[in-house]
Amino acid sequence: MGLSNATIGLVGGFIVLPLPQMLAAQGVPEFRIAAISAACLSPGFWVFLLGPMLDIRFTRRFYAALFAALAGLGLMLAVLMRGHLPALEAILMIAYAASVLSSNALGGWLAGVIPDVAASEGDEPNHEGARLSAWTQVGLFLGNGLMAGLATEGLRRLPLWAIAPLLGALVVLPAAVFPWIPIPEAASPDALQSTLNLARDGFRQLFLELRALLKRREVLLTLLLFTAPTGSFALTNQLGGVARDFHAPDAFVGRMGGVVLSLAGAAACLLLPTLARWIKALPLYLLIGTAGSLFTLTLLLLPRSPATFAVAFLGENVVQALSFTAAVAICFATIGRNNPLAATQFSLLTSATVIPILYMGVLDGRVYSGHGLLRMYLVDGGLSLAACLLMAAIMWLSVHKPNHSPATS
Repeated sequence: MGLSNATIGLVGGFIVLPLPQMLAAQGVPEFRIAAISAACLSPGFWVFLLGPMLDIRFTRRFYAALFAALAGLGLMLAVLMRGHLPALEAILMIAYAASVLSSNALGGWLAGVIPDVAASEGDEPNHEGARLSAWTQVGLFLGNGLMAGLATEGLRRLPLWAIAPLLGALVVLPAAVFPWIPIPEAASPDALQSTLNLARDGFRQLFLELRALLKRREVLLTLLLFTAPTGSFALTNQLGGVARDFHAPDAFVGRMGGVVLSLAGAAACLLLPTLARWIKALPLYLLIGTAGSLFTLTLLLLPRSPATFAVAFLGENVVQALSFTAAVAICFATIGRNNPLAATQFSLLTSATVIPILYMGVLDGRVYSGHGLLRMYLVDGGLSLAACLLMAAIMWLSVHKPNHSPATS
């Protein structure tokens, strides 16, 4: 079930590695490449505003399949328009938005499956959620790596009219799993009526619900944790565009990116269910961010060589994989069974994790253009480590803060 999430990984994988290489080969400056990449990835944040439509009228399986098809079509058109930057940027942004909507519909759908899976396995829903979260991220990272390798080689060896439809079809392929994923038990009539009221009243009711949600201390803490640069590791998205600093040829970068994103990222995701048995999800997310920040700072000591590029790409992807997997597990845990707004809630929570990728990606690109590779390491790792330390203090104070609220019956 989790591997069906590969569609968003395939589209994102194109933006992370083949796109920067393709633009760099066309002579586009690094800061412009960083801005284009950030714009193309921005739907990961703002597309949550479209989340309510995933919970009304049609099934979430229908929406997941529909937007997977739209994402494939968009990627095909973007490859064909690679020489026209404004068109490429707009089309690729739409393609990624469609892949995010497909993933959000799938996430809302899978969250309702977890309680039944846990009951059949005799396990706890939280742990089964961690397992399913791990496999959704395995699908994402396998998609990243597969697209990085195939697109890089395909753009070098095949004409556009041949490689474009092949890459588009690959994006749609994971939806073939959907008919075999079980459909959760239907929500109660009251819950369905609540969803219909949401559709009728538009976003007014949605924001009223969000306002009440944001009054909860644990929700605010989670959103703050996601939006701070504690677990984004946006440096991953910049390494493809600065490979020349490591004297790494394009063919090496493409093959290395494919292997690293597929194997290292996927293997790291599968560590989470084991770690989740020992450490709670929120502290684990922060611990992963701290370890990743320290790794980024150690890159300052390494020489600029293809081997260093491989080490940097490997390490950044491992910690990013673990971080995102922990975040999705947290999201699954908050949704539960028969939630009529499951896809909406999943969209909102996962969108928060994209915010630091966007602003840290732009910042890394600016720092690199003005001050070089070492300063980019220092700024990225230093800010992330500072954010982790600050969030650790906030979490400690939150846990030890006395609750003087009157008891409720």
